[in-house]
Amino acid sequence: MTRYTLGGDEHLFVELSESMSLSAFFTGSLITRELAARGLSGILDICPANASFQVRFDPDVLPVARLRAELEDIEAGLAAASGILQTRVIEIPVLYDDPWTNETQLRFRDRHQDPQSTDLQYAARINGYDDVPSFIEAHSAKPWFVSMVGFVAGLPFMYQMVERDKQIQVPKYLRPRTDTPKLTVGYGGCFSCIYSVRGAGGYQMFGVTPVPIYDPEQRIAHLSDFLVLFRPGDIVKFRPVDRAEYDRIVAAVDSNEYRLRIAPVEFSLPDFESDPAGYPARLLEVLDAR
Repeated sequence: MTRYTLGGDEHLFVELSESMSLSAFFTGSLITRELAARGLSGILDICPANASFQVRFDPDVLPVARLRAELEDIEAGLAAASGILQTRVIEIPVLYDDPWTNETQLRFRDRHQDPQSTDLQYAARINGYDDVPSFIEAHSAKPWFVSMVGFVAGLPFMYQMVERDKQIQVPKYLRPRTDTPKLTVGYGGCFSCIYSVRGAGGYQMFGVTPVPIYDPEQRIAHLSDFLVLFRPGDIVKFRPVDRAEYDRIVAAVDSNEYRLRIAPVEFSLPDFESDPAGYPARLLEVLDAR
């Protein structure tokens, strides 16, 4: 049951579920998109999250009772909605088991649950995989939904589109690190992420991508329109690459010649729920069609 909580005079927090699920994310995405589309006077900001969202509003223009009534009306209408989301598929190359995150791990093993293993070895073992390559295959084979962007500028939280019993689960470090390489592909709970900048962190570290996802100066070609790459609702496909390809992509990015593989796509929640094993693979076909 949806729960509404006031945050001071200007914020309304809306919790859709106590646990993360694709349907909870999808409901929040549809509500916030429709709220933005209605263009109500007095709304200052809409912040979607994993299974919730928050609205900042001007109470002198938009009384909270009216805002809540508007949100309840939108949610009630979702039952008759098609469950369709117009979004994008973005391919992100990843060098798994890379030298930079491995070096960082060694500096912080005293903060880890299993100091004798690497983050990948630990994640593979506790999720029942025989070895690291099979775990990397599981992490990269199926696409991910960007459920929210935040914590630091441009950092996406992603939820994998798999059957619920196949969801990877990994705890965060026992104590946070004071360093994480820029563009690290991390994992905590049921979420994968990409650290947009270098800094502290507690997620397990699986690899790095050579593709920038945040550029405040907007000099990089795929970030020239907006400084942040990801939007909630984007679908991400990780593609494992070796060191040689990683280096080639870095050089292409440096010369501003790199072009992301990205394609528009229509996502259907009913189709996913009826075929969670096969539907994600069909979604990715749009990348090969371009």
